[in-house]
Amino acid sequence: MSLFPAAADKHALEEGTVLSPRFDANALVTVVATEADSGAVLMVAHMNAEALRRSIETGEAWYWSRSRQELWHKGATSGQIQTIVEMRVDCDQDAIWLKVRVGGDGGCCHTGRCSCFYRVQPLREDARKPLLVCT
Repeated sequence: MSLFPAAADKHALEEGTVLSPRFDANALVTVVATEADSGAVLMVAHMNAEALRRSIETGEAWYWSRSRQELWHKGATSGQIQTIVEMRVDCDQDAIWLKVRVGGDGGCCHTGRCSCFYRVQPLREDARKPLLVCT
């Protein structure tokens, strides 16, 4: 039995009030985490059904680590717990947006930066090399 029911049809999926995430072929859904107050994009990760269930039940972000093939409670070892302020699901329920507040030192990236998106790539004629921000 699935933790989340499948939508009866496209209308129910897009307009209904039942959470019916559309997991991919690897049983994962993509998650974007942003800082709740500033709106800064912190990271992109994935959840399986169990990570999604735990996130909803605990109010803290849980993910599925594709590299380690295990559940990952963000911040459990670093102290950078992501407390969920709001969870949104997109129109066809195949992506999740978490607005979070980060505990500990406020960092998010395994590199020690505040966000996994710390490179700014100049465009067009300014396209030289990426600029580093958020160190």
